[in-house]
Amino acid sequence: MKVETLTFGPGSPGLRHQLTVLHFGQPGSGPKAYIQAALHADEVPAMLVAHHLRSQLQALDGAGQIVGEVVLVPFANPLGLAQRVLGQHVGRFDLRDGVNFNREVPDLTEAVAAAVEGRLGDDAAANVALVRQALRDAAAALTAAHPAADLKRRLLQLAVDADIVLDLHTDADALLHLYGLTPQQGLCEELGALLGARAILLATDCGDCPFDEACSRPWLALQQRFAAHPLPLACFATTVELRGAADTDHRLAQQDAAALIEFLRRRGVVLGTPGALPPLLCQATPLAGCEPLLALASGVLVFSRDPGERIEAGGTVAEIVDVESGTTHAVRAQAAGLLFARIDTRWATAGKPVAKIAGQQALRSGKLLGD
Repeated sequence: MKVETLTFGPGSPGLRHQLTVLHFGQPGSGPKAYIQAALHADEVPAMLVAHHLRSQLQALDGAGQIVGEVVLVPFANPLGLAQRVLGQHVGRFDLRDGVNFNREVPDLTEAVAAAVEGRLGDDAAANVALVRQALRDAAAALTAAHPAADLKRRLLQLAVDADIVLDLHTDADALLHLYGLTPQQGLCEELGALLGARAILLATDCGDCPFDEACSRPWLALQQRFAAHPLPLACFATTVELRGAADTDHRLAQQDAAALIEFLRRRGVVLGTPGALPPLLCQATPLAGCEPLLALASGVLVFSRDPGERIEAGGTVAEIVDVESGTTHAVRAQAAGLLFARIDTRWATAGKPVAKIAGQQALRSGKLLGD
């Protein structure tokens, strides 16, 4: 294992942030996998899974079992880790401007398209190598005006040439679920089966350019733009939501880390014979069919349904008690689906999402992720 420390900024005078990067295997000897934990820095279970991945990967590396290269960032957001407001950890948004740390990651598509225009041929492997180098060059040319932008730049430089990108997150109170590109449904389902995912949410463009799409979506856009030349989708990237914030448990974290290692084994990054694939526990659904249930009033939030329950169209998921008027307001589902996530506080603010349902019916378009 090689430990790399990256310093990023610019910050206030005398203040710099450091990013720890762990390298396993040998670069260029096989497929590259990139794994990062807690880009939203207050999503703690992701960092515990990374902790267990570290020890498992170190053992595999020492035994010569890593065929290619695995890059692990055990805490992807030291900037967010340091943010506290009145004693509360705020790791999802940059306090400088309120921007989500997992939004507005640079989109390298246009820079890469310009670099490979007229250079692609009939050899798919050569085209992949050409695009990968163009991605590296475009990421290296990025500049940043403030620390959060510099963090996104440095993380993208580490990940953009990888075959596999696993971005580990955690929801508030949720079942394990994944986000991925629609054309990569098969790989999402393979990983979902290994992890025991209860929802898999797919889109070709979810809006706002989150980290996983900044790595995978340029391949899809370039494939469509240069359709006359063979160009596979050479980067599988997914956001893995490791249940809820309260699910910070060594047993679960070891289980999840082992499942991620098994996925790397099945993808040829780790040596060994893969085991049988467990049954998939869910059907993939469109991200456009993910319904955020909004609070129509402010008040005490009382859930009547739990994550994992199937909700019928028009079904009540919660009630909001208006403490001023004494009235109650039902929170109802528009369409049928699986309740897979809900907020972990019990005070609702009017207009804010309080739960999410995964359904087959597309209900939304445009920016699909929310805040």
